[in-house]
Amino acid sequence: MKKVLVLGSTVVDVIIDLVDHLPKTGEDVHVRSQHMSLGGCAYNVSDSVRHFQVPYILFSPVGTGVYGYFVREELKKRGISTPIPTPNQDNGCCYCFVESTGERTFISYHGAEYLFRREWFDLVPLDEIDTVYICGLEIEEVTGEAVIEFLEKHPGLNTFFAPGPRLTVINPRLTERLYSLSPILHLNETEALEASEKSTIHEAAAFLYEKTHNTVIITLGENGCYYFDGAKEELIPPVTTSQVDTIGAGDSHIGSVIACLKRGDTLTQAIEKANLVSSRVVATTGALLSDEEFSTLGLI
Repeated sequence: MKKVLVLGSTVVDVIIDLVDHLPKTGEDVHVRSQHMSLGGCAYNVSDSVRHFQVPYILFSPVGTGVYGYFVREELKKRGISTPIPTPNQDNGCCYCFVESTGERTFISYHGAEYLFRREWFDLVPLDEIDTVYICGLEIEEVTGEAVIEFLEKHPGLNTFFAPGPRLTVINPRLTERLYSLSPILHLNETEALEASEKSTIHEAAAFLYEKTHNTVIITLGENGCYYFDGAKEELIPPVTTSQVDTIGAGDSHIGSVIACLKRGDTLTQAIEKANLVSSRVVATTGALLSDEEFSTLGLI
């Protein structure tokens, strides 16, 4: 089996559990707890892929400074390395504020982890990969064009694009170049409606499919997950769960979809399993499942 190139950021998630709600201007609030965890879209996705025992390469810059040191040491503990040399720039972090409802708000400090140099892509072992995951945050940055140029040079790669909320702010010229590569899109309902300027997920999926001519997957939270592949649409039911926090739910979902498709599942089967994984992530503090927690799902 060829590997998945998971391209994007690895950061420190500073997870702050609020007693009640996000503060208003001038208001003081207390927190229940705070802790640091390894995170970032690419790392979260790669960890889901790993759980399914699918080979992958984490292609993620790790910068300097206190956050870079934390990331590097945590990756070392897990036996993970990235082919990219250490850039001379601080790594960033993400402050994750979790309200009592489990909903999260991110405040991000972007550093070296989002910036990609053209020469780094010469380090990709092309004969070992057939699939690429990318995120909208990297495309939005000033070096986003370097990522797209790499994909344009290798159009045979199966690309999964999870733009997050950034699709409406990425340079439209870059977005069109990405669309022309026919990526599989993975968005949540809000993102899909905003990106398409449509009022229903059916309209949004049809609109986005016309842009990419490939499958559009739209997660719907407690309502499950919908997809449209140009010929068929299907709503995959949710897995009932208790919501602790939603950090990493989307990352775990797309990572699981990619891994399951690599293992030979149909798209419906892949989404069913991804729904189960993300439901467990939502019921867990932080973005990651331990090996023990994943094993209880009985997916492999």
